[in-house]
Amino acid sequence: MSFDVAKAYLDSIGLSDRVIATEAPSSTVEEAAEALGCKPEHIAKTMAFLVDEAPVLVLCAGDARVNNSMFKQVFHTKAKMIPGDVVEGLVGHAPGGVCPFGAKPAARVFLDESLRRFEVVYPACGNDHSGVRLTIPELELATRAEGWVDVCRGWREDV
Repeated sequence: MSFDVAKAYLDSIGLSDRVIATEAPSSTVEEAAEALGCKPEHIAKTMAFLVDEAPVLVLCAGDARVNNSMFKQVFHTKAKMIPGDVVEGLVGHAPGGVCPFGAKPAARVFLDESLRRFEVVYPACGNDHSGVRLTIPELELATRAEGWVDVCRGWREDV
C-alpha cells in the first residue's frame, strides 16, 4: 500500500516514470545499491527521527552517518530515531521503504548536504523493493523539503 501512495504522489508531480520496482530487496543501502545498479553512496536513505514528538525525515547519502552533535546544532535536540514498530504509524511507510513521498503531513523533510555531490540519487519509494531515480533538483521538488542541513559525517575527508 505504501508503494502505491508514494507512486501516486510522484505521479501527481510528473515524476512517477522515475520509479523503479525491484525483484530483489532494497531495504538496506547495500541491497538497494545492488538492486538498483548504483554505488551505495548514491542511495538517498531516509532517516526518521522524533523532534519535539513529531517525525522529522532526513535524507542523506548512503555512505553518510548522522552525527549527534551536528544534529543537535540544527534541531536543538539529541538525535532520537523513531522506533521501528511505530515508524509506519508516524510517517506512513514501514522500515525498509521509508521515504518522503506520500508521507504523512506531520513529517517534516530535510535534505543533508551529503547528497549535493551527486547528479542523481535513489531514495526508496514506500516499500523494500523499490527506488526512485532523481536528479538533485527533482529530489528538491519531490520532497518539498524545508531545506538543506549538514548533520552527517563519514562522507567527506575533512569532517
